[in-house]
Amino acid sequence: MAESISLDQQLENMRRDWDQRARENARHYVATGQQNWSDAEFFRSGEESAAGDILNDFENVCQDRDPKQMRVLEIGCGAGRVTRALGRIFGEVHAVDVSGEMVAQARTALADMPHVHVYQNNGYDLSVIPARNFDFAYSFIVFQHVPSREIIESYVREVHRLLRPGALFKFQVQGYPMDTPPDQTWLGVSFSEAQAREMAKRTGFDLRYNHGAGEQYYWLWFFKKPAA
Repeated sequence: MAESISLDQQLENMRRDWDQRARENARHYVATGQQNWSDAEFFRSGEESAAGDILNDFENVCQDRDPKQMRVLEIGCGAGRVTRALGRIFGEVHAVDVSGEMVAQARTALADMPHVHVYQNNGYDLSVIPARNFDFAYSFIVFQHVPSREIIESYVREVHRLLRPGALFKFQVQGYPMDTPPDQTWLGVSFSEAQAREMAKRTGFDLRYNHGAGEQYYWLWFFKKPAA
């Protein structure tokens, strides 16, 4: 069994490795279906992801709100593949990534969308995000790369802090059972349905739906509980 490493070292490994991947071929590592993405193909793939995960789930995502009046949060924006699609749907978008190299590419790609804001964060919390109420939070193929439940749960707690009561955090975790070395930054730690429910309870969320338990793309619908 691999020796444990400190949280600081895990975060440094994540920053280092994703910066290197971004320098090598950011779009491929964000979406591994192709080695060489054109601008049109890359951002169209983001539109397709948003259509399947958000446009087809407006009842849960928007909850009768006008999307153009909604402020949303994205965890792990990479080179802005889905962030651009979010910017077309919602009135205000704030997105974070641990990699400064990815953030630089995303900012360039999204320069024509002044209502979309991209930040480099520390890979653990959302202290770089303005303390405002958010109406929806989303993360796609991000936590599958995180080797620590502590890091993932920290993100979930931070999203809870920023969401308005009743709002949805829709995200994926790795559902396929595996032993993930703590220095790994590609294959993330896995969650069972029971572990996902326990995390929701600890962080103040209601796990209302889930899909894909036991699979690589395990979707979770975490709703922030209404104020008492």
